[in-house]
Amino acid sequence: MSEFRLVRLGEQLREEISTMILKQQIKDPRVSTFLSVNRVEVSRDLAYAKVYVSSFMSDAQTRKGVKGLESAAGFIQTVLSKKLRLRQFPHLSFVADSSIKEGFEMVHKLNEIAEHDAAIAKSVAENAENAEDAE
Repeated sequence: MSEFRLVRLGEQLREEISTMILKQQIKDPRVSTFLSVNRVEVSRDLAYAKVYVSSFMSDAQTRKGVKGLESAAGFIQTVLSKKLRLRQFPHLSFVADSSIKEGFEMVHKLNEIAEHDAAIAKSVAENAENAEDAE
């Protein structure tokens, strides 16, 4: 199967699973609407698909939600196979992904560094001004 078709299928699976989570069609209490599906990687032979799930909740709550999705994988596969009409529907496995949280933390750190640099530059400018006034 072509790479473009695999990517397109992954995006379609991501969208459908996200919709199921958002509409609370998955009745497992561990699955929260705060979970988001980042990406889906489908194998070339369409036998397997890895679903990367993340959240801004704590890591323990995210892992708990992923376990809930794992236990509901059969239900999710059944619902999606009826919608997507594939000859062979991939077996879904769910993986906790912390990339969004790490990216958010990195942006926060970069903002702190920028604020610190701005404060230093302001201090240097004030010191230079005071030195000129003293002369």
